[in-house]
Amino acid sequence: MSDAPLTKEQVQALLLKGPFHQWLGLTVEDVGEGTIRLRAKWRPEWVVNADKGYAHGGILATLVDLTADWALVSKTGRGVPTVDLRVDYHRAAMQHDLICVGKVIKFGGQLCVSEAQILDEDGKLLASGRGVYMIPPKA
Repeated sequence: MSDAPLTKEQVQALLLKGPFHQWLGLTVEDVGEGTIRLRAKWRPEWVVNADKGYAHGGILATLVDLTADWALVSKTGRGVPTVDLRVDYHRAAMQHDLICVGKVIKFGGQLCVSEAQILDEDGKLLASGRGVYMIPPKA
């Protein structure tokens, strides 16, 4: 990876190479040194309870994982494998786009720690978590 920081558009292109990320409807809103802000466009397929209309917790866990992972993109230039993940659920995600904010806590030689928050459009905390990610050796 070059020493020049990746632009929001470059990160968007890298992120959307994955079909699952495309399906999630992710848009990179901001990327900085060890930080990222994404928007996930609401999908009706996320609903687990048809009567109440809220998203399955697995969607929130997925967003925590990938947001924390991609917060590392300013250092790695790519997503990296998850070693461990913890997710806390704070309230139900209703039928609106979700805002995903991630930041690097520690960037190490082999292991890194990042955290993420998933918010509704009003800024209310829906889920939060922390992940440990492996930095593969350079080829």
